[in-house]
Amino acid sequence: MTGIITSGEKRLVVVSGRAHPELAADVARELDIELLPTTAYDFANGEIYVRFNESVRGSDVFVLQSHTVPINQWLMEQLIMVDALKRGSAKRITVVAPFYPYARQDKKHRGREPISARLVADLFKTAGADRLLSVDMHAAQSQGFFDGPVDHLWAMPILSDYVRTRIDTKNAAMVSPDAGRIRVAEQWAAKLGGVPLAFVHKTRDIRQPNQAVANRVVGDVKGKTAVLVDDMIDTGGTIAEAVKVVLAAGATDVIVAATHGVLSDPAAQRLSESGAREVVVTDTLPIPPEKRFPQLTVLPIAPLLGRAIREVFDDGSVTSLFDGNA
Repeated sequence: MTGIITSGEKRLVVVSGRAHPELAADVARELDIELLPTTAYDFANGEIYVRFNESVRGSDVFVLQSHTVPINQWLMEQLIMVDALKRGSAKRITVVAPFYPYARQDKKHRGREPISARLVADLFKTAGADRLLSVDMHAAQSQGFFDGPVDHLWAMPILSDYVRTRIDTKNAAMVSPDAGRIRVAEQWAAKLGGVPLAFVHKTRDIRQPNQAVANRVVGDVKGKTAVLVDDMIDTGGTIAEAVKVVLAAGATDVIVAATHGVLSDPAAQRLSESGAREVVVTDTLPIPPEKRFPQLTVLPIAPLLGRAIREVFDDGSVTSLFDGNA
């Protein structure tokens, strides 16, 4: 017989960038492992240095980074980590980006604009990533930007299970903040037992970032608890205006649910003064004390990430985590 046959065991390794160490520690705890010791620091001119303190040769490595402010620094750090793993002979490298960077720039609205979400996917691939894992991308079709397997996770089960405990489903309405998110709102409505659906008609100037005008509610919310859902809350302007329009349309109260709490200033003030009874997000991004406010509830995403990582490592089914509907 020619060649050598080995029956060695696979090794799962999780490494983390510096953007959200609390989430990385929670994910490692879910997997009952320790994070790979890593040395990372910035040079005086801003260059990033990364070195892994243990061998990764032949390992199945998951590189976790949350792309919070400053997003470009943390994206570059994750790319450097992937490159270091490739040159360290890792067998497979999976980028874990709970909040996919530049996700909103997934198409050209006007001439001479970039498609930055595609650029980010190309950067990950060029750096050496074999696989991508993310949660609630801004547009599901962005999965096609990455030339390799993509595991697109949903936070909806986590959020909807919590929201169900906070409302009377017999007297509630599901509200999409704009026409483009109606499909997601329909899925939410089904999760909550078939509550009626409405949406907020809004206009946006594509030349101005983070600015939209909520005009009116299409659908019946009068006398009901309205549940507003979106994938992310950045400056909070869109959601805060939507809350006010929904309340003006006769809703008794409003609960806001979103996967990613970017919460750029002045989101905390806008949301706390919007009239919403509760704003529910997950911890895909770190939320420091200055971004928190009394109505904010933060749910853990680590259990979902941990289960998905384990399924990928075991060559199992990530789809099974979502009742076959992922």
